[in-house]
Amino acid sequence: MSTESVTGLIAVVVVTLATLLIGTWGLRFSRTTSDFFVASRSVRPALNASAIGGEYLSAASFLGVAGLVLTFGADMLWYPIGWTAGYLLLLVLVAAPLRRSGAYTLPDFAEARLGSRGVRATCSVMVVAIGWLYLLPQFHGAGLTLRAAVGAPTWLGPAIVGLVVLANVTSGGMRSITFVQAFQYWLKLTALLLPAAVLLIVWAGEGAPGSRMAPDAGWSVPLADGGTDGLYLTYSLIVATFLGTMGLPHVVVRFYTNPDGRAARRTTLVVLALLGVFYLLPPVYGALGRVYATELAAAGRSDVLVLELPRLMVPGVGGELLAGLVTAGAFAAFLSTSSGLVIAVAGVLSQDLTPRLLRARRLSGVAAFRVGAVIAVAVPLVVALALPNVGVARAVGLAFAVAASTFCPLLLLGIWWRRLTDVGAVAGLFAGGVGSGAGVLWTLLDGSAKGWPWVLLEQPAAWSVPLAFAVMVSVSLATSSRVPVHTRRFMVRLHTPEALELDRG
Repeated sequence: MSTESVTGLIAVVVVTLATLLIGTWGLRFSRTTSDFFVASRSVRPALNASAIGGEYLSAASFLGVAGLVLTFGADMLWYPIGWTAGYLLLLVLVAAPLRRSGAYTLPDFAEARLGSRGVRATCSVMVVAIGWLYLLPQFHGAGLTLRAAVGAPTWLGPAIVGLVVLANVTSGGMRSITFVQAFQYWLKLTALLLPAAVLLIVWAGEGAPGSRMAPDAGWSVPLADGGTDGLYLTYSLIVATFLGTMGLPHVVVRFYTNPDGRAARRTTLVVLALLGVFYLLPPVYGALGRVYATELAAAGRSDVLVLELPRLMVPGVGGELLAGLVTAGAFAAFLSTSSGLVIAVAGVLSQDLTPRLLRARRLSGVAAFRVGAVIAVAVPLVVALALPNVGVARAVGLAFAVAASTFCPLLLLGIWWRRLTDVGAVAGLFAGGVGSGAGVLWTLLDGSAKGWPWVLLEQPAAWSVPLAFAVMVSVSLATSSRVPVHTRRFMVRLHTPEALELDRG
């Protein structure tokens, strides 16, 4: 076995064992159903922020951003900018009210706000669809990483991630995974920061060789070759990433784990700082790749830039050690994000699907959660193995587009507009889901036709988000008699700080 394979194998084994050990240590804190779903709403802001950073910084953040900058240039920096700025909207508009709702999941919130099982069922389908769509690039990235690190077949990475995540999630739920994800954030940051520092020193020591830069002198100019198509795609990407964060089920469920609304806001502030620091690093790899690794883009292998660049720039054992560290961080990214997604999807499945399918067994809350976790992993794992060539960052971008087109309107109107009705919510969810879902299908089918209809499908958020808002508002106004009678009381609950409620009590 080559040195390259040895360092990559050691990195993957160490991260996997550390993940399992920390998850096992966290088992002693998991006792109740509430521990499994929302860690008994007792996670403090610093720990919760690290855990959110761990699960949010996915394959697209660790591998995809650098690959996109390598291939398309600096306009791809809108991805990390949007992913970070989305948390600002969460802080201002959603975090504290959502925590005060008392819900476990997004479908719980929708049913409590609108008093409708139909809205709940629709939201459950959307949560599962978004979660599975987001899991696909995690499994795909794991396959890429193992293939680049040790030459393993592409199916092995998804299989390992699926089994490790399933072991941790089913054994300890949210309480256990919180500790794992917090550890993995700091591992991912270290795994990018230390090699980046070394690579920048190497680049500076060579005199910043501009002669080796890619021949496209306009690579750093946003929309250099895109024209009006590129302008639309950029704006649509901004809409998807800015508004999609609040609709991601694995992100939203984290705000249910805070003790109160104030802790939810503090958590979001810390998350903004942690994400801001991390997202300074992938563009460094993309820029250096423009100097040292243009052949990866030419070969269609830009997603492995972060994994290959240390070996290309630092020969010998030093490069292998740096590559091993980056491999460890990448594998941690897949494990942490997959864990959060599986918990979110399993929570919905355990409440709305598995008890009905297995009613004869009279499953308890924890048992139903575990069955839901198995389903949550199995379905996207099979799809990932059947569709091994889905672009990492592109698939994640589409998940954001679907989330922005469905749950963003539901949350904003549900929290801030009293006249929302159940019929309006379902109609808006359907309109936004079908519109953005068409883009997902087009991408998965590898559509390559040109022209504006296909550009609109490639990145649908710029039109599917306004469509969802318009339908949700107009149908609600047309069915104003269906505004729930408890709306005023529920809105007061959402917007009253816990301290005032205690004073009144």
